[in-house]
Amino acid sequence: MSGQEKVSRNSPRYRGVERRRHTMYVTRNSEYHFRDGLCVAVRDRASGEWLPGHVALNRQLTGSLRFYANGSIRPSLGSPRVGESLFFGTGGRDLVTSPLLEVDRPSKTLVSDYPKPLRGL
Repeated sequence: MSGQEKVSRNSPRYRGVERRRHTMYVTRNSEYHFRDGLCVAVRDRASGEWLPGHVALNRQLTGSLRFYANGSIRPSLGSPRVGESLFFGTGGRDLVTSPLLEVDRPSKTLVSDYPKPLRGL
């Protein structure tokens, strides 16, 4: 790599510390929004409405699961990838989502629109 070539943080060649705090996982029906590894908002994709009572809220991911046509399942403790299902297995009722269609960063506008956490929960 030449000294003038810049490597984006989105590039697989970027080796620096990840400083971004927000991640958005998109499934067929929902968007799961995370800040520092904690699910802080869930939005219904059809209506665009935030889901304040969703079972994933205020929980961390346990990992992800990939389901295969032959019925086998492969768990992963790494960062979830497209085609894998999110798995929440601690801090409440188990939850497995439909497979991920997209893993992205939410826009600043979307982050500022996150619902405020309910007090006393």
